[in-house]
Amino acid sequence: MSSGGLLKGHGLYAGQMPKRTQCIRSLRVNTCSRGYLPRAGLTAEASSSRRLDDLSISAAESTLVGPTAFGETEDDLEIHRLLRENRQRIKIPDIDEERFEPSFSDTQPAAEPSSSSPSAGCPVYVMLPLDTVWVVERDGKRISVLKKERSLEIALHTLKQAGVEGVMVDVWWGIVERAGPKCYDFSAYKRLFYKVAAAGLKVQAVMSFHAAGGNVGDTCKIPLPKWVLEVGDKNPDIYYTDKSGHRNRECLSLGCDEEPIFWGRTPVQMYGDFMSAFVDKFQHLFGTVLTEITVGLGPAGELRFPSYPEGDGRWRFPGVGEFQCYDKYMLADLKRTAEAAGHPEWGLSGPHDAGHYNSSSWETGFFVSQGGSWSTPYGHFFLSWYSGLLVKHAERILTAASEILNRHGRPRVFKAFKEATDGHMIYEFQPACKLGMKLAGVHWWFKSRAHAAELTAGYYNTRDRDGYDPIMALLCRLDARLSFTCVEMRDCEHPPEGRCSPQALLQHIIESAEAYGVPLAGENALQRYDDYAFERIAESAFGRSARAGRLEQVTFLRMGDLMFDNWDAFSRFLNRMRCKI
Repeated sequence: MSSGGLLKGHGLYAGQMPKRTQCIRSLRVNTCSRGYLPRAGLTAEASSSRRLDDLSISAAESTLVGPTAFGETEDDLEIHRLLRENRQRIKIPDIDEERFEPSFSDTQPAAEPSSSSPSAGCPVYVMLPLDTVWVVERDGKRISVLKKERSLEIALHTLKQAGVEGVMVDVWWGIVERAGPKCYDFSAYKRLFYKVAAAGLKVQAVMSFHAAGGNVGDTCKIPLPKWVLEVGDKNPDIYYTDKSGHRNRECLSLGCDEEPIFWGRTPVQMYGDFMSAFVDKFQHLFGTVLTEITVGLGPAGELRFPSYPEGDGRWRFPGVGEFQCYDKYMLADLKRTAEAAGHPEWGLSGPHDAGHYNSSSWETGFFVSQGGSWSTPYGHFFLSWYSGLLVKHAERILTAASEILNRHGRPRVFKAFKEATDGHMIYEFQPACKLGMKLAGVHWWFKSRAHAAELTAGYYNTRDRDGYDPIMALLCRLDARLSFTCVEMRDCEHPPEGRCSPQALLQHIIESAEAYGVPLAGENALQRYDDYAFERIAESAFGRSARAGRLEQVTFLRMGDLMFDNWDAFSRFLNRMRCKI
């Protein structure tokens, strides 16, 4: 869930705010990441670039006990300020983490309806900071902790009182399995989930098999596990590679999905073992606290290729991006597929006329609308192969996740019933924890025929072809939820030369999900608090017609200083999403 190339992957390009036209009166963006709650005299400053491997605590901090060694005195001042400003009286119950039984009855009156009921509007979840769980060195050992724990605790209760349904948090591969293969440390996440439950909130846990820190908007650096990086030092083809030979170390290439090169395991097996360990550890919270496991499938946790890597300066909006198919595993697969198709010459490399990261669509021979190579038999072959690999990648990992959630003995809840021909009733049950995945909102060049940026990202979606069809079919078969970004964006906020249309793209996804019966959730790509953004999110959720509730839920990016500095505006938004205004 780390930020993709556009401050979460799919919004306005970095460094650019929407033009001050009629569309937007004001838009505040703050990359400050100094804590959870607002501070007096807050000023914008550069995002933290601390690496997880380099972080250490001071001698003074090391004398504190437990994961509260993160400036608690300052946190207390923040807490009192927040309570005074909002005139709230929050009682935080003490919990016994070893005997904790998940229940919302202690924090929520029995007569109060759940905010997920149809009459209560569209539930809102809030993303927690990327570094909510961190690793520090104490007494010569590296342990995982919750950062600014007291501030976090107050923030969670504040969110609950405001009407937030739950939170989304990254469960980082690089933190949990840092010590070695199959050595899992979920201790800090256990503590976090109990605090979330004590606040009466729910959790969407993202299995984050990517690194944080390489994208604009990332406030920390969390690499892949060290033992995985060591394999990459010897075999760099485990990473996505562009035509210039640049390796993207944010996540593993899908080309090696089934290669047993990681201590005898394949990447798919590693992901499956990680998810299985997580479910074994927390299945007692399923259905009450943990409501969804979102499986990371690529950069920023999204199902896509890293075709627009803005964080290292190679790409700038609205460039078409580049195909990421030049590691030895993907090239070998391309060669086999081309030979099987009777055109071995098509398997030598990727397209030679696709331009570079920052090309415009009309500047390339491949993506130009009229007569472009994308519409030739070769173009169809290559794009079908490229996008097909992405769908197969999702199928392998999501199928493994579904099997884990559906194992005998896992918690299950009632889904539906039907009457058999002999008059007996047949009851159907489903996992108590929903399976989900994230899809990138690549909206630039959507108004062109070729949809160049979507093609390099792995979505074979053009004006004449629905590239999201196979993804929806897979999600339908696995009964999984789709989370899609850019729900706050409007076409008029983007420069015309980018041929952007986030509104048309979102409408396309909504209609496609509805056709397949896939539950759809939305996320904002940029952290915005202006009325236009909130209006667009509400419109995306409810629509202007009688067909209300087009989104099952909305996840808001992200809890932090900026949210609490704009608390009044955010509270009004929550009330609207709960149909109270």
